[in-house]
Parts: sequence; structure tokens; C-alpha cells
Amino acid sequence: MSRGSDCQRLVKTIFLFRSLDHDQVNEVLDAMFERRVSEGENVIKQGNDGDNFYVIESGVYNILVKTDSEGEPRLVGKYDNTGSFGELALMYNLPRAATIQAVTNGALWAMDRQTFRRILLKSACRKRKMYEALLERVPMLKTLEKYERMNLADAVIPKTYSPGELIIKQGDAADGMYFLEEGTVRITMINSENQEKEISRVSVGGYFGELALVTKKARAASVHSVGKAKLAFLDVEAFERLLGPCMDLMKRNIEDYENELLRIFGSKANISDIR
Repeated sequence: MSRGSDCQRLVKTIFLFRSLDHDQVNEVLDAMFERRVSEGENVIKQGNDGDNFYVIESGVYNILVKTDSEGEPRLVGKYDNTGSFGELALMYNLPRAATIQAVTNGALWAMDRQTFRRILLKSACRKRKMYEALLERVPMLKTLEKYERMNLADAVIPKTYSPGELIIKQGDAADGMYFLEEGTVRITMINSENQEKEISRVSVGGYFGELALVTKKARAASVHSVGKAKLAFLDVEAFERLLGPCMDLMKRNIEDYENELLRIFGSKANISDIR
């Protein structure tokens, strides 16, 4: 594992580092050290004190959570050769909330607790607090545990759009979903006769873009900002890792969406099959 370029490339992909200035990024790079892990090794163990924050260079890792009512840890997600973990215990001085177990041999970049808190704590906490407040207003996310919402708040990326700007284009491949922080967006769909009709509008606290991620199909509709819009974007990888508990609700929402299309377009013959 070559230190310079590989570590720099990985750091640029981690959400926690995106608000850092150039000097802070260099300080992060200088502070990272490598750790190699073996298949079956627990990188961190639920209940232990936090020591390091980890960025994945390679390897597959299971996320395991054990509750008082369960005899064995439950698999709640995994990292597959990408991502980062271990920040929650460092940021909040809490015991580890989950066990991270290596499924394969792998390599990590690590940062010790003291350096992590000195460089990242202030900016990361500010971002998390802001997005936790937004996500708590989303009814679909009420099913998530608090630590799951905290992870979600960390994973979203802020995006801003000008009035009338295209956010999602019908027919494109899905790259993620959006939560609306400020402004309003309109959702439109083109039918088989090439007629565009407005389906709905989404305002603050709403979300969109999950349909194609659930169905694994192309975008079924287009989305434009009405005025200036500020959004929180969750990429497809984080969506699959963090929103598993909400999947049943999102699938039920697809049925409501289909019924709305039938009301607008008159019959399914006038719309493409979104399933």
C-alpha cells in the first residue's frame, strides 16, 4: 500500500474531510497510518472504547450489532472495499456502537483518537447537527435508530441548484436520492406520446429519487428546482448501506406513486412501466 497517492485519493472521498481546508487535509494525510487486517478479525468491537478512525483501502467488512434481547450479533450492513468507520465513538465519547469484522484480508488507513478530535470534531459535529435536524423531519426515517440517523447525517452531501435547473433527468441511471433542505422542486414525467406533465412538487422535509434505487430501474421522472434549492444528496452506495430498515416503506410508496400516475395520465398505457 503506497502511502502518498493512495491515502490522498481515499481521503478526498470521505464525507468527514470535505469541509476541511488545504492545510487541514495535509495534516490528516500526515496523521494517517496503515493497518492490515486478516479474515475474521474484529477491527473494532461493540462496547469497547474508541481508539481509531478508519478509512478502507481494501477488503470486505461486516457491520454487526448485538442488542440485549438477541443472543448473537445481527448483520446490519457491510463495507465492500470502500468507506470509513469508527467516528461515532470518537466524536461523542461513547462506546463502540457496532462490531466491524473483516470478511476478507484487507488494508486500512487509521487516525488516532486525539488527532481525529483535534482536526475533525468541530466541522463534523456542525454538519451532523444540521442534517440530523433535517432528517428528523422526514417521516420515512422515523423507523431508523438514532445511531442510524447519525450515520445518515454524516453520509449526505450538500448540493445547491439554481432556479429551473435540472436535478434528475427521466431515463438516466440512478446515482442516489435527495432530501430537500430549502426551496421547492417539481417532478415531471414524459408519457409515450412525448407529452410532459407535472406529477407533484416536493418542499422542505421531503425527499425524492429513491424510486429508481428501490426498483433498480432508470429514472422514471425528471426533477427541476422551482426557485433556488438546497438539497442533501445520498449516493447509491450509502443508500443501500444505511436505508435498509426503510425499504419496506419505500416499496409501499411506489404503489402510491403508481396510483398518482394513473390519476394524471389516465391509464398505464400512457406511461412506461416503472417496475
